[in-house]
Amino acid sequence: MSEHFDVHGGARLVGEVEVVGAKNSVLKLMAAALLAEGTTTITNCPQILDVPLMADVLRSVGCEVAIAGDTVTITTPSELSHHADSSAMGKLRASVCVLGPLVGRLKRAVVALPGGDAIGSRPLDMHQNGLRKLGATSTIEHGCVVAKADGLHGAQIWLDFPSVGATENILMAAVLAEGTTVIDNAAREPEISDICTMLIEMGAKIEGAGTSTLTVHGVDRLNPTEHQVIGDRIVGATWAFAAAMTRGDLTVRGVNPHHLDLVLEKLRLAGAEVEAFDGEGFRVVQADRPVSVDFVTLPYPGFATDLQPFAVALSAVSDGTSMITENVYEARFRFIEEMVRLGADARTDGHHAVVRGVAALSSAPVWASDIRAGAGLVLAGLCADGITEVWDVFHIDRGYPYFVENLNRLGARIDRVTTEPERS
Repeated sequence: MSEHFDVHGGARLVGEVEVVGAKNSVLKLMAAALLAEGTTTITNCPQILDVPLMADVLRSVGCEVAIAGDTVTITTPSELSHHADSSAMGKLRASVCVLGPLVGRLKRAVVALPGGDAIGSRPLDMHQNGLRKLGATSTIEHGCVVAKADGLHGAQIWLDFPSVGATENILMAAVLAEGTTVIDNAAREPEISDICTMLIEMGAKIEGAGTSTLTVHGVDRLNPTEHQVIGDRIVGATWAFAAAMTRGDLTVRGVNPHHLDLVLEKLRLAGAEVEAFDGEGFRVVQADRPVSVDFVTLPYPGFATDLQPFAVALSAVSDGTSMITENVYEARFRFIEEMVRLGADARTDGHHAVVRGVAALSSAPVWASDIRAGAGLVLAGLCADGITEVWDVFHIDRGYPYFVENLNRLGARIDRVTTEPERS
């Protein structure tokens, strides 16, 4: 069976939408449950495809995982397998985050190389180098990361780039290492602070969450806990861009607006009225056609690379010319090829894109290459004439719970169409 969305153009989105837990946090929190024997409960989980996929990864090493609505319960046994080789490993990038917990707790791990979105190379060098600093060996063998150690010890670790995944894996290995570990140039994303909060609730000793230096004092053991996932800032920003692109009026709740300070400021520059509700959400109102704004993707607190497709889509319908610079993933401009199908005036040169806004886009069949590209194409389809077909929508389902239902409730018309394969 194949699915696509029929997106009817001309919608203006108006109303209120609730954001649930962050995809980029929940999967790592689930992996952190491996560090403690017993039952860990994670609430405010998004109901997306990646959560049951990560559950399968955890089951492959011996955990029992139950998913009920927005609650995930993980029971971690005293005897874990060190070999994570579920078929789900090839379907999501975040599966590699079991590497750190397995090495931390078992002092060995064999983890199948992960899959995920087609947005460019994401090597594991920094993950492996960090584990080596902690005293482990780490190699790639037969399509797996193989790591083992007689024991882990604290170390001074400098990351060449503030990689979220490397920070998380090193952090989760270090919490059970002997001595003190300092991670310099660590990622500062809110999702890193979220995992630090959960680890501290489990008994870890971590200082510096939210800064570029994390100090971890190793402990002998951790305990299971109950933890609520932070709101998804990327989903929240998606709704903010949706309001600006459709000249709508959206109130977004369930996300800390301070996690989106730069995003909301960019939308103000584009002509939107923005009101932040301290700690709980924001409102974006766009009365007229947006004006062009430049965007540069950088690690947090910079403009997130996950939001680059929305920056391109907004620029495509804005008044003026925008320069968009991608500094994180080299293949993320693949999205622009699909936007050109919709009539966007866009050109790329290396890690720069120049987008000249047009008054209206035109409908066409387009294909999602990753989660955010898919959502960006849906929003662009709302600004096109006619009906835009968006294919490979399983990507969108991996990151956005009830995306179509929410859009339709806010004034869009989007149909999910299931097509049976032709029989020979």
